Amino acid sequence: MQHIPMIMKNKTSHKQNIAFVLLFTTALLFTACHSGEKKGGPGPGGPTGPAPYKTAIVYSGPATMYYSYPATIQGEQDIDIRPKVDGFIEKIFVEEGAVVHKGQPLFQLRNPQYDAAVRSAIASVKIAEADVNTAEMNVEKVRPLVDKKIISDYELKSDEFTLQSKKASLASAQADLVNAKVNVGYTYLTSPADGVISTIPYKVGSLITSTSTNPLTTVYNTKNIYVYFSLNEKQLLEFLRNTKGKTLKDKLATMADVSLLLADGTEYAQKGRIVMASGSIATGTGSVSFRANFPNPLGLIRSGSSATIKIPVNIDSAILIPQKATYDMQGKKFVYTLSAKDSTVNTGVQLSDNPIGDLYVVQSGLKQGDKLVIEGIGSLKPGITIKPIPTNADSLYAAAKTPTTNSDKSLKHK
Repeated sequence: MQHIPMIMKNKTSHKQNIAFVLLFTTALLFTACHSGEKKGGPGPGGPTGPAPYKTAIVYSGPATMYYSYPATIQGEQDIDIRPKVDGFIEKIFVEEGAVVHKGQPLFQLRNPQYDAAVRSAIASVKIAEADVNTAEMNVEKVRPLVDKKIISDYELKSDEFTLQSKKASLASAQADLVNAKVNVGYTYLTSPADGVISTIPYKVGSLITSTSTNPLTTVYNTKNIYVYFSLNEKQLLEFLRNTKGKTLKDKLATMADVSLLLADGTEYAQKGRIVMASGSIATGTGSVSFRANFPNPLGLIRSGSSATIKIPVNIDSAILIPQKATYDMQGKKFVYTLSAKDSTVNTGVQLSDNPIGDLYVVQSGLKQGDKLVIEGIGSLKPGITIKPIPTNADSLYAAAKTPTTNSDKSLKHK
């Protein structure tokens, strides 16, 4: 019985400890909840107000869109140099890649047969000339005798016919000589136009015939260059829809000059014109071919080069938005527009494949005067009220007002 008070005292102390722990835990929970209410609350900004986001009104007005397409380049003329006669290459007067002018010597062939034919033709001409002279002498000898009635005119006519025959033989011999000299001339090959020499697959001493598989070389006349590119059906429709004019011919005639981006990304100094479009869509590729002509006075561009053609199309009234204002969802493009109460609205948009610098051209989904969020859209959800921070439109839409500075940012169609 002496230990009972001690047991009762221990139980009372234990209950007091439990009560203290419960009181302390409750205080911590209350503090955490109170702190959470200060940081949280409805909307991104909590009870302190809506969170600030940069916003802008969509651009509506004139703009220049650049259509960019991969292109291949050919010279104005690609002339294969082939001999008309057979022979061995005796001399090569040019190097591969050399710039040549019309009439400049390229190759000399050697074929003794043609030299012999010239000598033989010269001899035949001399013989024919002697025969003609003899026949003329006979005619001159017989004519006085006929006039004096010493002999009949039969002999005169016979000699005159002989003279005509000898003159015909002389003309034939002279024609053979001309032909022989022409064949010799064919052994001396010159450039048919200004241009650039391609590879030369044959060396001195090689036997060349008119039926050889490979030409002696190719002269690329690149004084003017032809730039070929293609548009698929979708691109063609968008291109024609945004280009002024009723017919395709009218559209090409009213288009502005086009530019060329070279393989190193630099822009070619000369401007060109689109002059041709195929009349139908190729069934095999589903595309339409176009050709643009560019001057190439310095010979900077060679035939066979690759480049990107850049076509400006002026749009009288375009809706433009910054690319950073868009986001993807289920394969479609969306933006956050603002309602009258600055509440976010998830809005789907259809965009052109061709941006203007860092701006998208809106085909549908937005209208003039719409306001949209342009930064921080990853943290937004539909229906959230924000605090709009207007952005300077002049700097945001500078690409639309100075399109010539955005050539390097054009989208390339693959």
